[in-house]
Amino acid sequence: MAEETRVVAINKIEPEALDIIRAVSHEISVKDVTDLARAERNGDYSRSDELDRELERAEVVYALKLPERLLDRAPRLKWIQTISTGVEKILTPELARSQMVVTNMSGIHEVTIAEFVLMLMLMFVKHAPGSFYQQIEGRWKWFPVDVLTDKTVGIVGLGRIGREVARVSRLFNMKVLATRRSAATGDVEENVDLLLPPTRLHELLSLSDFVVLALPLTDESRGLIGEEELKAMRPSARLINVSRGAIVDEPILIQALQEGWIAGAGLDVFAEEPLSPDSPLRRMRNVIFSPHVSGDIEAYDVGAARLFAENLRRYIEGRPLLNVVDKARGY
Repeated sequence: MAEETRVVAINKIEPEALDIIRAVSHEISVKDVTDLARAERNGDYSRSDELDRELERAEVVYALKLPERLLDRAPRLKWIQTISTGVEKILTPELARSQMVVTNMSGIHEVTIAEFVLMLMLMFVKHAPGSFYQQIEGRWKWFPVDVLTDKTVGIVGLGRIGREVARVSRLFNMKVLATRRSAATGDVEENVDLLLPPTRLHELLSLSDFVVLALPLTDESRGLIGEEELKAMRPSARLINVSRGAIVDEPILIQALQEGWIAGAGLDVFAEEPLSPDSPLRRMRNVIFSPHVSGDIEAYDVGAARLFAENLRRYIEGRPLLNVVDKARGY
């Protein structure tokens, strides 16, 4: 290994987070090139030569979005640490074919996302949107509320986030069903009443009061929830998506919500973001939507820096890295 490990950050880092990274070792040099990379993305190539010089020295890149032609511009690059869990936006065919190591931020989102899912389920059973509309419209009208106890939540994708959703759901005495890519008949999982393989997705959909999408976006999962799946759900059920918008056929979802195939949807992610001002999803009273915030917390940068710092220690010491992405699978 070189005497100095050159880390190029292509994402603005808060001072506290930067200190955590730099404290790993005196062998690490960190250069923030966020402004240079952002200028290129905005079509300003006047400082591309300066960015090239920094990338030529990079051994490790810490980024959310990658500069174009990164592999050509960074001949010394050995490892990309993305600041997100999903890698579909950076995993180009060229990068997927390369020997480049890619790691993600899996492990720092599950608590906040699971709490977000729980919030949405509670908002639905307590009819919180109805309260908000009454407040806005100046009305006062009684309505019944329900409880989560004895409701069934179906989790599509039992990874780290899915397991945390299962855990908090069980605290409310909910029945938990889940699918997992590697599940086989008879497999069991803590906090899950019934674990199913993906081939039994429709069974999960038909039994669930809430369907939570918690799987990565891959070629296999793109468009997974379409007309057949939405019609397999109960008319009283709600769909919650805290994963990626493209997993759901959005026009069909809009139709399902308009025509009452399902009772509602809690959506934090969309096929195109930001969500178009003209999207009917913005005005549906059976939809709760948010601008892709379920995985964010105030101390996200610090948490991400701590995970990256641990990986940097492992890298310097020649130990296996955490959260290595299987580029063939896409997660």
